[in-house]
Amino acid sequence: MKKNIIAIGGGGFGRNNSSHLIEKYILKLTEKDCPKVCFLPTATGDDDSYIVRFYSTFTDLNCIPTHIDFFKRTIDIHNHIMKQDVVFVGGGNTKSMLAIWNDWGMSKLLNDAYNEGVVMSGVSAGAICWFTNGITDSWQNDLRILPCLDFINGTCCPHYDEEPSRIPYVKKILHTKKITNCISIQGGAAIHFIDGKPFKNVSFHNNKNTFNVYLENKDIVEIPFDTIQL
Repeated sequence: MKKNIIAIGGGGFGRNNSSHLIEKYILKLTEKDCPKVCFLPTATGDDDSYIVRFYSTFTDLNCIPTHIDFFKRTIDIHNHIMKQDVVFVGGGNTKSMLAIWNDWGMSKLLNDAYNEGVVMSGVSAGAICWFTNGITDSWQNDLRILPCLDFINGTCCPHYDEEPSRIPYVKKILHTKKITNCISIQGGAAIHFIDGKPFKNVSFHNNKNTFNVYLENKDIVEIPFDTIQL
């Protein structure tokens, strides 16, 4: 049984991308004719407009979409998550999302589902949450390194080419040796992990990449992953 994680650097249905290429790619990994996909919009405080965009996209993609609220009355999350084929985590405040998940037992539950073959995916907060650490803007005035779920060993930075503070921050924490390398994902790209190891960069906009960024002889090195262009 393969264990799949697709971490999206930016874009997809949250940005009203009409092609839905990355969403189709994720659903195809299930090898099901009509997979069950559950959206977790926790990082936005279960924002209603985000949930509407999720349903407006996935109801057209031959799947069974659902979502879980934590800011209204909450369903039996164990019973629901373990029946899914895909979990998709939305963007927003990663620190707050993880705190809520931990309090509800969702973090452990997601790990159980992942080990049972449920495809884990998400964008921004929903990308970094799967790693040992993520670079987050959960705090208003600066980027920080945040401990995450540790399904994948390493540090992840989304929005690598979309937000001007990202590249300088990655360079800074590499030079100060706070991290040894960083999986840095551009908007319009995703990194697909199989069994915890990087498989391919998945580009759903033109020529978008994911890089392994590290320090070598005091120089910053960016090595792109092999790419699937959708």
